[in-house]
Order: sequence, then structure tokens, then C-alpha cells
Amino acid sequence: MKKIILSSLVVLGLSTAAFAQAATDFASVDTDTSGGISLAEAQVAWPDLTEEAFTAADTDGNGELSVAEYDALVAASAAPAN
Repeated sequence: MKKIILSSLVVLGLSTAAFAQAATDFASVDTDTSGGISLAEAQVAWPDLTEEAFTAADTDGNGELSVAEYDALVAASAAPAN
């Protein structure tokens, strides 16, 4: 699954270096403390994050990133692109 997310980020042109530098912990990004990260919250932390990349990371399709989805997105963004 992480490879799919990484591929989506690379294809969509998200700068992984900028994303990795801006990455913060889940609780800091979840500013409304809902237990999920919305696209708007994610884009505050990572202004270059596209809706397409967010949707690819939202594997259960509920419109928010869970802790596991967030961790996978952060891990994929930190991995070097081949």
C-alpha cells in the first residue's frame, strides 16, 4: 500500500523534500482534534499537497486521514523517489 501512495505522490508532482521538511506529528496537524486530518488541515501543514495526493492517501475513502493513513503518507514522502 505504501508503494501505491508513494507512486501517487511522485506522479502528482508533490515535492517529497518539501513535504518531509514540513511534516509534523498527527496531533499538531489535527487542529480541530476530531481524530482525523481533513484536506484543509493537511494543506495548512503542506501547502503543496494536492487533493489528488490526499485522496490517494485516504485509503478508506472517508475524507480524512487516520493516524495509520497519515503515518503511511509521511513515511512515503520521506522515502527517496526512484
